[in-house]
Amino acid sequence: MIRRSAFALALALATCPLWAMTYTLEPNHSMGTVRWGHLDFAYPTAQFTRVEGTLEFDPAEPTKASVMVTIPLAYLSSGIPDLDEDLRSPAFFDLARFPHATFKSTRVETIGMANQLKVTGNLTVRGVTRPVTLDVTINKIGENPRLKLPAVGFEAMARLKRSDFGLGKFVPQVSDEVTLHITTQADEVKGYAAYLKKDAEEEAAAKAK
Repeated sequence: MIRRSAFALALALATCPLWAMTYTLEPNHSMGTVRWGHLDFAYPTAQFTRVEGTLEFDPAEPTKASVMVTIPLAYLSSGIPDLDEDLRSPAFFDLARFPHATFKSTRVETIGMANQLKVTGNLTVRGVTRPVTLDVTINKIGENPRLKLPAVGFEAMARLKRSDFGLGKFVPQVSDEVTLHITTQADEVKGYAAYLKKDAEEEAAAKAK
């Protein structure tokens, strides 16, 4: 498995530009889930369906990568209306005062596997900032065949203590530790902006007819 991963990454590197590039996280293909324990009987989840941000990434020198992410918490949903209302309330995320969570990387490390990285940075939730380390898997580096743009895809996972961010209500009946999982596709920033502009212009022209 390790050899196959290394070969796949080496093949991707051979077919894509080997220099630092700025990417934008594609909103329609970047999202995440939060999972927690409830009385140790069940492990519910909530999904945030929008992740925004930029990525500086050089496949030849991944440790020089950097990422800045914003998560609009209005897009956080468990699928249960009463719970979603609680999550948005002052008892938890307090969306009226803190509508976004943010992450800014401070260090990127390789761990000996071709497609694995550890990304450490500062996570800010509810006005509280704490260092967090993400276990990152590089899914693919190459060309987005639909947009004809350089693209890269990642999975990122971390375990957090919600009490560290002032979200400790109902501990220990509801677990303090939560699991965070983010998946993202990022496209070259200028090309993606041009694609969005062209798409908007075509849509406006169609409506004007």
